[in-house]
Amino acid sequence: MFYEPKKKNHGLPKNPFNSLIIPRPIGWISSADESGIHNLAPYSFFNAVSYSPPTVMFSGGVGSASDGMKDSVRNIEATGEFVCNLATWDTREQMNKSSQNLPPESDEIVLSGLTPIPSQIISAPRIKEAPVHLECRYLKSVDIPGWSEADAYRVIFGEVVGIHIKDEFITEEGLVDVIKMLTIGRLGYNDYTRVDSKTIFSMNRP
Repeated sequence: MFYEPKKKNHGLPKNPFNSLIIPRPIGWISSADESGIHNLAPYSFFNAVSYSPPTVMFSGGVGSASDGMKDSVRNIEATGEFVCNLATWDTREQMNKSSQNLPPESDEIVLSGLTPIPSQIISAPRIKEAPVHLECRYLKSVDIPGWSEADAYRVIFGEVVGIHIKDEFITEEGLVDVIKMLTIGRLGYNDYTRVDSKTIFSMNRP
């Protein structure tokens, strides 16, 4: 089949685009507003973009707030800080619960049954239950224009200034044990995938 996204002429029950860019890592972003209220939200438009300095990005659609901004974006642009927490099989339910659209004064960390803990360098909270935390300092925002105001997205870039890895997920050889972590990724629709011993294979680069 062939279709033009702007014409929406795919003829399918749902837009297939999200089922084609797969699997997508989940940026489970924790932040705090200027008064210290915590926010937590998962973003599947997320990835690493460079090594030196290590830099990550995530992208969120227009929020329901009067200023048209997601709480995460508003907090990060105001405070200049956020944490990316790794989402795993063990925290899948809490990750999903934290995706709710709630008022800015709501604390999604507490509402999701999770535990906020202090970061080492920045003031944004980490999630105790996550095996990995990337402490990030805000770099810049890039607006992606939509076909309508409701379709607009904003990309947030952050430099990773501190990395926490739970010792139990580092092997005797000094490698990160991604199989033991059982990280999860986003597919299309309501589907996810899990990284485990049955899904990993290796290839040497030529």
